[in-house]
Amino acid sequence: MNKLLATLVAGFFAAGAFAQAPAAAPAAAAAAPAAAVATAKTEAKDAKAALKADAKAEKKAATKTDKKAAQVAAKADASVVKAEAKVDAKVAQPK
Repeated sequence: MNKLLATLVAGFFAAGAFAQAPAAAPAAAAAAPAAAVATAKTEAKDAKAALKADAKAEKKAATKTDKKAAQVAAKADASVVKAEAKVDAKVAQPK
């Protein structure tokens, strides 16, 4: 009788532990997607910040290039005007 009672008690403890084990597994599984979502959100924020920084750098480079092109064009125009003035001065001189 003692062995029978010991077996029944051990069986009840085992059944109780077995019944509780599956409930813990889905909770851990639910925590994993939450962590994945948080990681995905962080990566999305980082990607957005990188994209924004790239756009800003590209805009700055384009502005710098445009400014440099305007300076070169102004310098070329000034040299053309200077050359024309030189030609006009030579033509206007009496011999």
